[in-house]
Amino acid sequence: MYSTYEIAADAECEADPSDRQKIVILGGGPNRIGQGIEFDYCCVHACYTLADAGYETIMVNCNPETVSTDYDTSDRLYFEPLTDEDVISIIRREAENGDLRGVIVQLGGQTPLKIAAALEAESIPILGTSPDAIDLAEDRERFQLLLKKLGLLQPENGIAHSADEARDIVQRIGLPVVIRPSYVLGGRAMEVVHQMDDLEHYMRDAVVVSGKNPVLIDRFLNNAVEVDVDALCDGSDIYIGGIMEHIEEAGIHSGDSACSLPPQHLSDKTLDALKQQTKDLALALNVVGLMNIQFAIRKNKIYLLEVNPRGSRTVPFVAKTTGVPLAKIASCIMAGEKLASYNLTERHLPHVAVKEAVFPFARFPGVDVFLGPEMKSTGEVMGVGDSFGEAFAKASLGVGDILPTGGRAFLSVKDSDKAHLPEVAKELIALGFTLVGTSGTQRVLLAAGVECGKIQKVNEGRPDVSDMLKNEQIDLIINTTEGRQSIADSAVIRRLALQNKVCYTTTLTGGEAFCIAIRQGQGEQVRSLQDLHSRIQQG
Repeated sequence: MYSTYEIAADAECEADPSDRQKIVILGGGPNRIGQGIEFDYCCVHACYTLADAGYETIMVNCNPETVSTDYDTSDRLYFEPLTDEDVISIIRREAENGDLRGVIVQLGGQTPLKIAAALEAESIPILGTSPDAIDLAEDRERFQLLLKKLGLLQPENGIAHSADEARDIVQRIGLPVVIRPSYVLGGRAMEVVHQMDDLEHYMRDAVVVSGKNPVLIDRFLNNAVEVDVDALCDGSDIYIGGIMEHIEEAGIHSGDSACSLPPQHLSDKTLDALKQQTKDLALALNVVGLMNIQFAIRKNKIYLLEVNPRGSRTVPFVAKTTGVPLAKIASCIMAGEKLASYNLTERHLPHVAVKEAVFPFARFPGVDVFLGPEMKSTGEVMGVGDSFGEAFAKASLGVGDILPTGGRAFLSVKDSDKAHLPEVAKELIALGFTLVGTSGTQRVLLAAGVECGKIQKVNEGRPDVSDMLKNEQIDLIINTTEGRQSIADSAVIRRLALQNKVCYTTTLTGGEAFCIAIRQGQGEQVRSLQDLHSRIQQG
């Protein structure tokens, strides 16, 4: 069972109050997809904690919609762009008028990290993880060497500086692949490629590839479970803050995927291996502060997808679920406190929390709601319950989805999902749904002894699925697809589902979660976070 930890109330970050050293905290800049309010949360908690510890806090950020730019959050606010030139100028001015302890760059997402190397070049002290360690995690070739040294698995991959190189890499590692530009935020222009024609289209229309702007190509792991891990490290000791199991299968951007804490389907052996690999990486990278790792688990093998030696967008979710203020502790560690000075005792979580993404699709009529490796969400909600189903039902309600308790469910899934579809279909029937599906899906279900009506695909004949949606004859949709053309053909279904407020999912694992939530999520209780944290302390 997953465990969390309690922090003793008297464990605080300490500084000499007679010597007000300055600490500069770099924010995340304007909110946009991939860089959200979660990073502002981390910066604000750092300001409050370091101020209480006796430091003079200086915030640099240019977002009027965040708490970090409130006049009373920090001792001094610079409402300036987060560019090398502006930040260096501000820090130089502050250093002239007092004792500058250093700059925190790992709490504002990817934006401050890009400034770290320029700050170090100007001999400006960086608190926490060093710029070289940050580069080690982001530089594909250096990172591969580190993983080989540690004996950790990674999906086969390559770096292409031209379309010809991309073709050679794909032929070597095989389809499908995940392809993306280097040094981007939120998975921008990232795509799962299933056919060579899609690769040609991507290389021709999606990105500009050159020696300075290569694309990264990774073997896509079909039917894998993705896992996020948030951890704290002071360079010698490590604390695992949270292990989150994604509800959607691998291939959905971590910012768009729902996840549960504690994980629901991972064995103790797998959890122990995840913790050990996290500790090995934290020490090898000499992390001081926060770190986020993304893993994929396929056929009992753990593959490392990505390491971010900084605060992640899941930090607030983990902190609220467990009651452990990760951002506050991280800011103290970066200021020089040791993790061993905190009284951490192992406690089990008496509840389940689910994070669900909030999407802006209703405001953008032309945008396809299909989820993939490029991030589309603009926020998140959290549901907590005694069971996974109750927590997921609350999270769904939080994003505006009212789960149906019966009616007609429309099923249409890709070939790789058809083997597992009958189990989900039987669960839907047990919950009171009647089923309709496209011809291929119907054949699979009938062969498995599951009753299912037939419905025409869009443009196959009338009435089709779009007509039933317009006539409010469908209450739930499970529609999975892959490949550029198939995704485009099914876009009208997702758009009509959104317009008619019909619950839908584009992954089979999402459909399984719907079933569990409908079965377990009745009679949800409302609790405060304070009550949840009291229950953790009581064991």
